[in-house]
Amino acid sequence: MSETLGIDHLGLTVSDLEASVGFFTGALGWSQFGGNPDYPSAYLTDGQAKLTLWQQRGDVPFDRHSNVGLHHTALKVASSAQLLALFDKVSAWPGVTVEFGPELSGKGPKEHFMVREPGGTRLELSYDPR
Repeated sequence: MSETLGIDHLGLTVSDLEASVGFFTGALGWSQFGGNPDYPSAYLTDGQAKLTLWQQRGDVPFDRHSNVGLHHTALKVASSAQLLALFDKVSAWPGVTVEFGPELSGKGPKEHFMVREPGGTRLELSYDPR
């Protein structure tokens, strides 16, 4: 039996805190429930998951192949139609870079797409009918 109960929150360092907060709250509909101006951060939730976003110090770009730690954050949606509609919205959001559009993950049936949000973190959005 596991000694833990799941993830309490995920902390992400972002290059532009204001742009990342705008993306999560505007494009994805998340709510901000706190933050710390002295150690610039914002605490966000979608009602189930919680993220803490932290303003990067310095100018070291994210590299999922070279850096230990974050490879990407995966968020799930309720339907294939929602995934496609969300891709249209997210891909048009200012500062978003699309890595790839909606496609099957492997042989399926899971569908997903991958973007970088304006603050630089890599996000996967997916729907899995199983």
